Amino acid sequence: MADAEKLKRKNNLPPPPPVEETSNNIHPRSNITNYERIDGRSLRRTGRTIQFNTRVTPEFDMKLREIAQREGLTLAEILERALMRYDL
Repeated sequence: MADAEKLKRKNNLPPPPPVEETSNNIHPRSNITNYERIDGRSLRRTGRTIQFNTRVTPEFDMKLREIAQREGLTLAEILERALMRYDL
């Protein structure tokens, strides 16, 4: 029979460094504090099937979601309308 004690992990790692000693790349780049994001999955189905992912600033994300909530539209509908106006 196997000895279970041999399978246990031993914590040999030192404690993490204090925040003051860490690199600046792990700190937020924006002044925006936590804001509540609306989960788009709670909105209605639209029939869209292609996924579109991109990285945006927290300010852009917050503004886009504010517009979508105010207008009662999905994020995709807001982006589609913006593209239609851009394409005029």
